[in-house]
Amino acid sequence: MNDLSSLPTKIIDNIEKVIIGKREVIELVVTALIADGHILIEDVPGIGKTSMVSALARSLGLKFKRIQFTPDILPSDITGFSMYNMKTGEFEYRPGNIMSNIILADEINRTSPKTQASMLEVMEERQVTVDGVTYPIPNPFMVLATQNPVEYLGTYPLPEAQLDRFLMKISIGYPRFEMEKKILEIYRQGDPMSELVQVADADMIIDIRKKVRDITVNGKINDYIIRIVSATRTHAQIKLGCSPRAALFLMKAAQARAFMEGRTFVSPDDVKSLAAAVMAHRLVLSQEARLKGVQPGDVIGEVLENTGIQIR
Repeated sequence: MNDLSSLPTKIIDNIEKVIIGKREVIELVVTALIADGHILIEDVPGIGKTSMVSALARSLGLKFKRIQFTPDILPSDITGFSMYNMKTGEFEYRPGNIMSNIILADEINRTSPKTQASMLEVMEERQVTVDGVTYPIPNPFMVLATQNPVEYLGTYPLPEAQLDRFLMKISIGYPRFEMEKKILEIYRQGDPMSELVQVADADMIIDIRKKVRDITVNGKINDYIIRIVSATRTHAQIKLGCSPRAALFLMKAAQARAFMEGRTFVSPDDVKSLAAAVMAHRLVLSQEARLKGVQPGDVIGEVLENTGIQIR
């Protein structure tokens, strides 16, 4: 338990007992965790989005809250509110659901833009401000939000400013035939979620995030990241390219992947393997590209193909 280098693998193995046959997706979630970032999961119902977040929280032994976003939920339900105490004659802060370590923001695009905006300060600054008073969020902290891509009735698309706060956007996808057979067999015998054991704790996650920040990123890699991000701003099929935050997040994610690979430095492959997950949700394609059915991942693949790392 003291060897932090093996901790990501232990967390991944543990979650895989519940989410069968989706190791690559789980690896992305753990990458975001140790990179100190948030993640947006977009997929159809029943694919395991909620189960994955619950399994992550159980594996870490951290305080977990699920916020079910609906059209009538208020910002104060998330951030908390002040209530007058008649005995003391003072206003007291009543914490909202955001005061936890792992937050499942379920169907985040079903709530109003005003409520969505209340998440911005929390996700970026790791604090909430209520009636002019600032309260810190528990550490470690991570938001895993879900949204359904097929049910558009009664939804409010996330604005670019909020999408930009997520380190990654991922999709779980349907399981392969053999994996789905395995799922039926495992769940026929019981619920594997109830048998998950804790393999990490808050201090370990805090320590591992510090080690990830110490992973070396040399100047050539920094230049490579910037050139990739910059290429999205001038691409003919992109209306709005990636912000500088995208470059920062891509670097952090690459550091986390290098750590998980047992290296003390970031390689070009770390950047390439994470570029789509980190950048795709930040792009706004041109109308012409959308009409042609072009996907953000296709454009990023083209950018990577045309952007090489400069050795000299």
